[in-house]
Amino acid sequence: MTQTAAGFQLDTGTPGTLGVRGELSFDTAAAAWQAIRSALAGAPVSQLDLADVRHSDSAGLACVLAIAADAARRGQMLRVVRMPAGMQSLAQVCEVDRLLA
Repeated sequence: MTQTAAGFQLDTGTPGTLGVRGELSFDTAAAAWQAIRSALAGAPVSQLDLADVRHSDSAGLACVLAIAADAARRGQMLRVVRMPAGMQSLAQVCEVDRLLA
């Protein structure tokens, strides 16, 4: 596991999966986006696991959407898995849930 910024961590312990722990919020989204993007560029990752995200807001959702879009532009197949219920609800309300399916 690698500490990347106050409030969140990236977990690279499972091959093919990048886990995010902690917060994806206005306070951490920019740093998280940069750290996740770097981690995806440096290893073969097919899943972004959000099971351990304990708090998220619209900036966190935007971060995940930007990561998914960036991966798609680079031709990388990336599935977002185990998204927290609150983030799922926000994605549905914003009608962007289909972009992460």
